[in-house]
Amino acid sequence: MDTAAGSKSDNGTTNDRKKFDKVIYVFNMAEDVWAFINSMSNAKERYDEIEICANLGDRELLSTSDESDLVFISPKPIDPAFVEYFATLFGKRKLEILVPRLHSGEICKDILRDDEVFNRIVELANSVKKLTLLSYTTSHQFLDLVARIRDRGVTVYTPESPEEDCAWTVNFFGSKSGIRQLAQKSCAEEPDLIMADGLICSDISDAAKIAANKYIKENGVVLKTNKGHTGMGVLIFRPGDLPATYNECREAIYRILNQNEYWDKFSIIIESLLSVNHAVGGGFPSIEFKIRKSGEIELLYFCGMRVSREGVFQGIELNEDVINDRIEAMVTDMGFYIGEQLASAGYRGYFDVDMVAAKNGKMYVTESNIRRTGGSHVYKSALKLIGKDFMIQSYIFSDNTYELPGQMRPDFVTLHRALAPVLFSRKTKEGVVIASANMLQHGILAYIVFGASKKHALEIEARMKAIIAEL
Repeated sequence: MDTAAGSKSDNGTTNDRKKFDKVIYVFNMAEDVWAFINSMSNAKERYDEIEICANLGDRELLSTSDESDLVFISPKPIDPAFVEYFATLFGKRKLEILVPRLHSGEICKDILRDDEVFNRIVELANSVKKLTLLSYTTSHQFLDLVARIRDRGVTVYTPESPEEDCAWTVNFFGSKSGIRQLAQKSCAEEPDLIMADGLICSDISDAAKIAANKYIKENGVVLKTNKGHTGMGVLIFRPGDLPATYNECREAIYRILNQNEYWDKFSIIIESLLSVNHAVGGGFPSIEFKIRKSGEIELLYFCGMRVSREGVFQGIELNEDVINDRIEAMVTDMGFYIGEQLASAGYRGYFDVDMVAAKNGKMYVTESNIRRTGGSHVYKSALKLIGKDFMIQSYIFSDNTYELPGQMRPDFVTLHRALAPVLFSRKTKEGVVIASANMLQHGILAYIVFGASKKHALEIEARMKAIIAEL
């Protein structure tokens, strides 16, 4: 499969980049869900969430591997050994890393508070007074930063962001209620755009009643906050998880919802529990697109998501055989339809559509992330290391959440040396790419595995885990 199929020429973007050749990338993952993070009742969990978002900054370097002259602004310092590994793996290029002195979680505000970093951004515009500014997500904090830079007389080009008057599209379509409203509105035009039967409410007492009723009738229920993160804000109740009588079931759900403030601050979506067909894309297919500044919609890739039993996204499985041709055509058409709605509303940038393959043969949309995603760095790495036909030439697995055994907290150099026998080889086009050094301090290894076949990729992944187990 040619992953550019369905897209138009990129000449307009290329010409724009010639005018704005200095690229600055701001990694602002936490800003995408800042309201959710602020609503977390447990202070330690809130702190940990901010830290994990910040420490994924070095992983995000991989999603910029196509930029030849880059200034990368990270919430946290990046291990120099990892930077060297990254530069060697993806080819030497100009790379400057800036880190604001203050780390609050809102990196765009941290940049504005740091005269040295902010003045460096303005200085990078040089005499032409032009910059290209990219970000993980188009947050309101990012738009404030863009405005402040423009106040200094710099022309800022944001090819992956909507204009300010259309920035509402990010939070609206990126929320569980927003995509549900789009699906309901579009059922006649795009019958493949369906979601699990569900309701939206704004009160935890009502949510507990509705969820209990659905659980008793259907022997399962799913509750979601309007916009959660890394598995938080999702509750999956399967047969036997809750009491079988209505009142006891309602009280049990209410107690759980009452444990975190975010259930009381945001809309709650109550959905039917779907029976997942794991034979189709691992049960959780996904497809990612990019809407260019011109409004053109480009298909980037489709994949299967690796999802835990608790509903936590872990990584992706990437190859043309992940889903069959019929399902590929269906989800591609449906994805383009959603892209058309986003583009007409003024959104520009990356987005994906996540789905559940059900045993009844239907494909249900679960959400759309209106930003770069947990698979974007895998896609960019595959393009750079394998080439545009990576969907055919390689079988790829990624994992952002692999827990190291025991209390293991190796530094990057130690881990890199230990994994030398299985690391990616440019000659064979197979092996492991270590995707983050910072996450090691959390006891987590983020990685990508490339194999000539699915069997090879799984064997390489197993060898990697065996080496780690013996450290």
